[in-house]
Amino acid sequence: MAAAIELRTDFAGDDCRRLARESSDANQTRRLLALASIYDGGSRSHAAKLGGVGLQVVRDWVLRFNTDGPAGLIDRKARGAEPKLTPDQMQALVDRLEQGPIPAIHGVVRWRLVDLAAWVHEAFGVTLSAAAMSRLVRRLGYAKLSARPRHHAQNALAVEAFRALTHRSESIGDSHCVEGVVH
Repeated sequence: MAAAIELRTDFAGDDCRRLARESSDANQTRRLLALASIYDGGSRSHAAKLGGVGLQVVRDWVLRFNTDGPAGLIDRKARGAEPKLTPDQMQALVDRLEQGPIPAIHGVVRWRLVDLAAWVHEAFGVTLSAAAMSRLVRRLGYAKLSARPRHHAQNALAVEAFRALTHRSESIGDSHCVEGVVH
């Protein structure tokens, strides 16, 4: 069995209890009280029981406390995955989105996510799925825009006649209309 890691000497059990009283973080308080019992001569097993954890976790608390002091016992937010694209690569992607595709060169009239992912792979050697590219483009502040659909057999003359009729009935007013017929 390995020897226990010594706690730093600039604190004592009373200091840990005082810090626990002053703390607004419940987890930090629990950890400080467990370490206070070790400072007072209690066993690591007893400290683990007080903290509701195992011996390995108490060891981790001791290491964090020795390194960072009481602040080391506050829960830290996980950093998460590193971004796949550097800031320069992100700027190149923004520039590409702003310029838009040139149909004669790029072969498309609008950027699709798969086109952007293929370009990122060709330009930077970074592989992104269409879903990842969608999240990235959305995070950059861009939204998917699509043209309003138009029926293939739409009659332009009928559309103009309808617009003229509705415009005329709106300008006449409802008092002159009876059951949709303009008088």
